[in-house]
Amino acid sequence: MNMIYPYPFMLLILCPLIFIAGFVDSIAGGGGLIALPSYILAGIPIHVCYGTNKFVSGCGTATASINYFRNRCVNVRVAVPGSAGSLTGAAIGAHLALMLSPAALQLCLLIILPVVAVFMVFNRNFGTMKPGPALPDGILMAGAFVTGLVIGCYDGFFGPGAGMFFTLVLTVCLRLDLVMASGTTKVINLASNIASAVTFIIAGKVMYTIAIPCIFCSISGNFLGSRLAIKNGARFIRPLIAAVSVLLFARTGYDFFAGR
Repeated sequence: MNMIYPYPFMLLILCPLIFIAGFVDSIAGGGGLIALPSYILAGIPIHVCYGTNKFVSGCGTATASINYFRNRCVNVRVAVPGSAGSLTGAAIGAHLALMLSPAALQLCLLIILPVVAVFMVFNRNFGTMKPGPALPDGILMAGAFVTGLVIGCYDGFFGPGAGMFFTLVLTVCLRLDLVMASGTTKVINLASNIASAVTFIIAGKVMYTIAIPCIFCSISGNFLGSRLAIKNGARFIRPLIAAVSVLLFARTGYDFFAGR
């Protein structure tokens, strides 16, 4: 069992790390790669870690979503069907998690993530060039729903780096510019976060004495990160996406081989 540290020491560990997680998540996704291990490090039982993390990150994601929306960095035609797909996919993924081992998905990630890294290396102008011609509304909305469904399923089943995958697909396949893709991703990801958070709240798996102070840290990190992304654009977002993909690859590789 995890050792439960004194309350002030928990906050001393968590507050700065949750701020950093919110900052990274608002720009490139993948904040859970920092936040979830932070709760575990603080000595919180693992099932409560997941619930508390979803509750806190949902509040932070809402802040980033509002910031992007107010600055007109959300494509509503993509966000609405994408959110509907994400809600559906997250529910499917949560049920799959009860039946399947995560090892198969971890192995897939170990194949996919190097491809993402190679793509970043050989496409140094990724996100800085003007996107291609806009897709017809029907194709755009259908693509957004399918994207939300597939990655939402991944988010419900496994989770880490979902925001990064959303941003990449919205940029490469749906032809949004990188800042618009980041903002739209936050809205779509918020839908799956809400679904997950409500589930954990009903199950009583949220530690509110930790969650409430951490919410303020997450909100602050998300607010600052989204402001910087809006101000500095793709050249600021791109290296963070690359860093998240490397971190996710390292974390997935460790979990996969340590579990064998």
